[in-house]
Amino acid sequence: MQRSIDKIGIYPLDIMVTGGTGAGKSTTLNTLFKKAVAEVGKGVESETMELDSYMLNDLIRFWDTPGLGDGIERDKDHSKKLIDLLYKTYSADHELFGFIDMAMIIIEDGNRDMGTTYKLLENIILPNFPLDRIIVVINQCDISMKGLHWDTDKNEPDLIMKEFLEKQADSIQRRIKESVGVDITRPVYYSAIHKYHMKEVLDLIINNMPTVRRDCV
Repeated sequence: MQRSIDKIGIYPLDIMVTGGTGAGKSTTLNTLFKKAVAEVGKGVESETMELDSYMLNDLIRFWDTPGLGDGIERDKDHSKKLIDLLYKTYSADHELFGFIDMAMIIIEDGNRDMGTTYKLLENIILPNFPLDRIIVVINQCDISMKGLHWDTDKNEPDLIMKEFLEKQADSIQRRIKESVGVDITRPVYYSAIHKYHMKEVLDLIINNMPTVRRDCV
C-alpha cells in the first residue's frame, strides 16, 4: 500500500464510498477501521446525510456519502453532494487535480433490483469520474441464498454458497456491462457485519490504486 501511494505522491489517498441506502457503507467502514467511526442506520432510511471522512491511517481517507434510494427529492440533494465531491479539487505543484482518487460502490447482496446502482453509475459517477478509478464490492453475502448456506461455526459461506457467490460476482459484472456499457473490475463479495472477506476488499482497493494524480474533470 505504501509503495502504491508513494508512486502518486499524495497523502492521503481519498476514496469516496457510495451506494444505495441499506447497502452497508457505514458498517463496511466500521469493520475496516475495526471500531465504530460511522453511525449505522437501523431503519430503511440512510443514516448518513452529510459527507463524513475517516482516516484509516496516514495513507487512506474514506468519504462516507448519503445513500441513494431515499426518495426523489432526497436523491436529488444527495446526487448533488456526490457530484460536488467528485468535482472538488486541490492544488499541487502549481496545478489543479481532482480531490477524490477512487470511488468504491457498495451493492447490497440480497437486493436483486440493481436500478439504483445503474443510475448511480450512469448518471453520477461515469459522467464525472474515470472508469479505471471505480471499483464495485458486494456486501451482505451472508444473507445470499436466504442465508441457508452460511456456516455460522466457521463464519463463512459453505461450498454451495461460495460457488453461488462467485457466479453472482460474474453476473453483476456482466449486468453492469449490459446496462451502462462499461467493463468494471470483477466485484468482490464480503460481509461487513461478519468481518468476512474484508482483506479481499482491501486487496481490491490496493490492486486498483491509481499511479498518478487525477486530472480535473
